[in-house]
Amino acid sequence: MSSHSTLGRAQGLLARGLGNGLVQAVLIVVALVWITPLAGLFLSSARAERDNAAAGWWTALADPGQLSLDNYTVLLQDSGITRAFWNTVLISVPTTLLVVAIAALAGYAFAWLEFPGRNAVFLVVVGLLVVPVQIGLLPVAKLFGSVGLFGTIPGVVLFHVAYGLPFAIFLLRNYFAEIPREMLEAARMDGGGEWRIFSRLILPLGRPALASLAIFQFLWVWNDMLVALLFADSDAQPLTVALQSEMRQFGSNIGVLAPGAFLSLVVPVVVFFAFQRHFVQGVMAGSVK
Repeated sequence: MSSHSTLGRAQGLLARGLGNGLVQAVLIVVALVWITPLAGLFLSSARAERDNAAAGWWTALADPGQLSLDNYTVLLQDSGITRAFWNTVLISVPTTLLVVAIAALAGYAFAWLEFPGRNAVFLVVVGLLVVPVQIGLLPVAKLFGSVGLFGTIPGVVLFHVAYGLPFAIFLLRNYFAEIPREMLEAARMDGGGEWRIFSRLILPLGRPALASLAIFQFLWVWNDMLVALLFADSDAQPLTVALQSEMRQFGSNIGVLAPGAFLSLVVPVVVFFAFQRHFVQGVMAGSVK
């Protein structure tokens, strides 16, 4: 009997080991599939244009002498590209901060404050989730033109904030509603007002959800081209529109497009890894709840 149990345990350990090995192999393949285009873009951005025209980017692995940062030096000396990069920062950062701040306040109100029409207003917010962004492009463009915001960075920021709020409010309201009522009642019994409860209790407990929302909102706005293409003029255009203009004007100008695309890619990657711990906590908390 002992030998059978020992054999069963050995078989169980072998099965778990094979299962873990299979999962790890799949994850390695997925990582390679994801990293290969990124590595190819970086190697292409670090090669001279004649080298890119002569052979594929993988040849640089055998001949590292092809690699240099000259393309990035030229790119950063281009006033149009650098202005577009900072325009992207000036659009993405304020939009993310405004969406997170407003949605946190609204989410707390919808979750824990009693006021007339609360459910009806929240139902309207949920209904706005299904409204495609294309429907509002022309009406909002006419509105911005009449008030002098068309073609400006504040106009692009306001558009992104308006269309980012419904999802953000819906997400944070549902997250805040899962906080135990006893904690809020205990804070009120201790004399805490609503603002103190929100700032000292709700925000710390909601940090994973806030970080997840900030990551998603930043990525959406940073990579946007449709809204910026319509609402931003040449002085306010972000990096995505500037790179699209370079492609239209110079065709396959890999010496500008490759380093510009990699520069546009690396910032969201850095932001994601900077908030990765909070993002994972938010996903795990949502799965548990």
